[in-house]
Amino acid sequence: MLDVNVIRADPEGIRKMLADRNRDTAVLDAFLSSDAEWRAVTDENNSLRRVRNEVSLQISKLKGPERDAKIAEMREVGDRIKGNDARLEELESTRSDCVLNIPNIPHSSVPVGKDSSENVVVYESGVRRKFDFKPKEHWEIAEALDIIDFERGVKVAGSGFYCLKGDGARLERALVNYFLDTHLDQGYTEVFPPIMVNKAALTGTGQYPNLKDDMYCIEKDGLFLNPTAEVPVTNLFMDEIFDKEQLPILYTAYLPSFRREVGKHSDTRGIIRVHEFNKVEMVRFVHPETSYDVLEALRGNAEDLIKGLGLPYRVLLLCTGDMSFSCSKCYDLEIYAPGKDAWLEASSCSNFTDFQARRARIKFRPEPHLKSEFIHTLNGSGLALPRTMVAILENCQNEDGTVTIPEVLRKYMGGKDTIG
Repeated sequence: MLDVNVIRADPEGIRKMLADRNRDTAVLDAFLSSDAEWRAVTDENNSLRRVRNEVSLQISKLKGPERDAKIAEMREVGDRIKGNDARLEELESTRSDCVLNIPNIPHSSVPVGKDSSENVVVYESGVRRKFDFKPKEHWEIAEALDIIDFERGVKVAGSGFYCLKGDGARLERALVNYFLDTHLDQGYTEVFPPIMVNKAALTGTGQYPNLKDDMYCIEKDGLFLNPTAEVPVTNLFMDEIFDKEQLPILYTAYLPSFRREVGKHSDTRGIIRVHEFNKVEMVRFVHPETSYDVLEALRGNAEDLIKGLGLPYRVLLLCTGDMSFSCSKCYDLEIYAPGKDAWLEASSCSNFTDFQARRARIKFRPEPHLKSEFIHTLNGSGLALPRTMVAILENCQNEDGTVTIPEVLRKYMGGKDTIG
């Protein structure tokens, strides 16, 4: 979340930021109104307490009717303070809710735009394969090879779920292992956090309340199914203070993720948009002055995975209207799928500055004698599995219906070079 002093210092700048992000500015108006009253009531209570303290000293020296009058007067002051305290609680709750619903401020290098159509292509890498036959879409390939079972996935869990089988399941596992092993070589420490998360963790990374309707909730236990590994990994350090020598910290994690994707899955056949998907995540905790340089390095870590698979991809710099709620700058990596003839997002690499750290209260101490400061957090998908699987099936398909396995995955698949 933003520092309230930042909002107070430049409310019109925040208003413009909200408009650039396609956000309702009513949340800012509600904050400014409640904050102004909160400060006025706080000032009044401070004045009333000073008066009460001063008069209390005088009362001890008074006698008779004059003393009784002052006591009655201070009783009224006490009632006024009590009423103000109750009002301050209400205002603080309103003010906090408003701040939780104001997104992060975009970096100056982020283009202003209304939606994904105004994202900027930074560059394209790799060569798109020229087929001497009409390439099929992934679901056609997978069903013909009997490596995905859509009908039985729906039978078990409903629309938007699927079942991998045979070499399909093995390819998924190979990708997870390849991603994790590569990240370990890049200097990350592997963790395996809980799949379920609480509201505090979701609030810490900005998914709650912003995306609460997109998540699966276990109401009886007050828990949610993990929407992305960014949530449990980042919040492992909730309410902690690091020494500066402990930074940076690089974590990677594999977890299944769950999103309702309400009304969205039906527009795409296959596994491009589903309710449950596997993902390997990279999360970094860094010194504030390094975070934008680290973002470039993080993006490079994700790109290395795609390059290793030999897939054509492009890098997008997201505009203000397409960035996620919590990030200040974000790159998307999109892999080309020739069967669908479309670019598919496989990774988002984001710098959150101190936005998440402030919500989750994650700090570091620049020097032992100095006040603690909020760290900066970053995360990137390395990578999301379903769309990577789609890209492999469509880019590596052969005319006879088989699929050539990328070389980096073969050691994870018992040396096989083809799915057939």
